[in-house]
Amino acid sequence: MKLRDMMLPPGWYPRQKDKIDEFLSPFTKNRGAIDSSEAIIVPHAGWYYSGKLAAEALASLDPDAQTIAVIGGHLPGGMPILAAFEEGVKTPLGAMEIDSELRKKLEKQLSFMPDRYQDNTIEVLLPMVHYFFSNAKILWLRFPAELSSFEAGKALYNAAMDLGRRIAIIASTDLTHYGTNYGFYPHGKGRAALEWVKKVNDTAFINAVLDRDPKMVLKRANEDQSSCSAGAVLGALGFTDQRIEIADKNEVTSPKLLKYQTSADISNDSTLNHSIDDYDVPDSFVGYAAISLG
Repeated sequence: MKLRDMMLPPGWYPRQKDKIDEFLSPFTKNRGAIDSSEAIIVPHAGWYYSGKLAAEALASLDPDAQTIAVIGGHLPGGMPILAAFEEGVKTPLGAMEIDSELRKKLEKQLSFMPDRYQDNTIEVLLPMVHYFFSNAKILWLRFPAELSSFEAGKALYNAAMDLGRRIAIIASTDLTHYGTNYGFYPHGKGRAALEWVKKVNDTAFINAVLDRDPKMVLKRANEDQSSCSAGAVLGALGFTDQRIEIADKNEVTSPKLLKYQTSADISNDSTLNHSIDDYDVPDSFVGYAAISLG
């Protein structure tokens, strides 16, 4: 089996099985106890910063999914869809098989280029996917930030249904990258800047997602610089939109924000409701959201 190697340097996620188990085992306790999701949006920073938000969302996914489609980004509009053409991927837990049959089915509707690049939007999540879904296959895709990715998500749903595949979707994006490290600081520095990112910039993007509005998602991402991988979000929205069109509307739940934090919160060992008056605001920070799309 031709496998895609792990490309990220050490530090993004644990490379030891016991460390992965130690990190993720607390999130297994309530699996299956609540209604599961078929599509989620998660952040993709290193596990230290956004791992807990991502793990909480992954634990809410349909535990019986046969294929987990991980949609990454970091692609501007005008770029092609990228896909892994290997037969599987390496993770610290071993090899995970790629659903080549589903990818080939999807290729009849969409044009792909092979993803040969080092990129964290998918790889950082793969050990979690492997841990929670040890018997599932994966599909590795990266979508550009344009409305065609919404239609690509619809095509993914149709391809999976044609094959009778029980599938779950993970869309990978971080939110506002604020500060001098990112060349984006329209509200200066300090507490006022952090409040603006939390309550205005990231909130506007999150609300567009919760409204299932692909045009507004792309508008907010482009105009506000509030999503580094809007194409992934658009793909997940397209998938759920097509599911809503076909499925019993009474069986589809509304999108829900599971949790929101910033790297500033996490650096200060704080929680969502912690007052920012109680800690130092770093020069640069990033927003993270975990969202269930139902």
